[in-house]
Amino acid sequence: MNLSNNTVAPFLGWVQQIQGGMEDMLAVYLPAASQMPARLHDAMRYTAMEGGKRVRPLLVYAAGELFDAPRQLLARAAAAVEMIHVYSLVHDDMPCMDDDDLRRGKPTVHVRYDEATALLVGDALQAQAFAVLSTVDDAQHTARQMTMINLLAQAAGSVGMCGGQAIDLASVGMTLSLAELEQMHRLKTGALLRASVLLGASAGKQLSIDETNALHAYAEAIGLAFQVVDDILDATADSATLGKTAGKDAAHNKPTYVSILGLAESQVLAEKLRNDAQLALQIFGDKARRLRDLADLIVQRKA
Repeated sequence: MNLSNNTVAPFLGWVQQIQGGMEDMLAVYLPAASQMPARLHDAMRYTAMEGGKRVRPLLVYAAGELFDAPRQLLARAAAAVEMIHVYSLVHDDMPCMDDDDLRRGKPTVHVRYDEATALLVGDALQAQAFAVLSTVDDAQHTARQMTMINLLAQAAGSVGMCGGQAIDLASVGMTLSLAELEQMHRLKTGALLRASVLLGASAGKQLSIDETNALHAYAEAIGLAFQVVDDILDATADSATLGKTAGKDAAHNKPTYVSILGLAESQVLAEKLRNDAQLALQIFGDKARRLRDLADLIVQRKA
């Protein structure tokens, strides 16, 4: 990461604090494994807990710091967006989609349990996300929560993540232009990352037009950068490092940044997008340091 020695330790400590806190929050917000139906609840906890980089919750908290958002509301937003993300992974791994047997270094849900359970786990996690985000802890926050619920719903649906997944499935074996590939990933990957940033910021205040535009530009850049790096890692890293099956994109003849641009140009693009993200944050000054550090983390990660 492009961070000084004086910056690395505090940032990594903050990352670990948020990641650990997410485990605690998910333990509270998910139904207990002993609660009926026990097998479904056990599977929900199996896939949502003890794994993942928690990039989306990190973005929620980092954006929330810009506007001194209430911690309880950030916790709900972070847990909700992570549940949506995890549900998408469970469904994405099923045989009717990408058909994978490894996720976050352990067997996927349909392998560990069965396909019907995996389908229901995804459905239940999506519903639980909105149950968590809509629960009112402080009546003063209800207007903000309505905005946040709408943000997450739009990002998760057919004009967001699900729409991008539909385009992805329809694109197998096809030749896409760079513009078409970017549009697919703005929806499939970028929509939920963008929502994470806006959820955190909206937990603190009603955003001005300039603030919204700056955060949109930042989120657009890191959303594309995240996918570019994913494509690079899929082509260069092994399954043990990734925690999921490496090389599947090429094996399935799926269009990627690497297949269109080549490895070297994809690496150049990732760095350009990182710089774009940093520039977008200039209006926020030093308060945006966590978002800046996360842009570095997203582009320079190894898994």
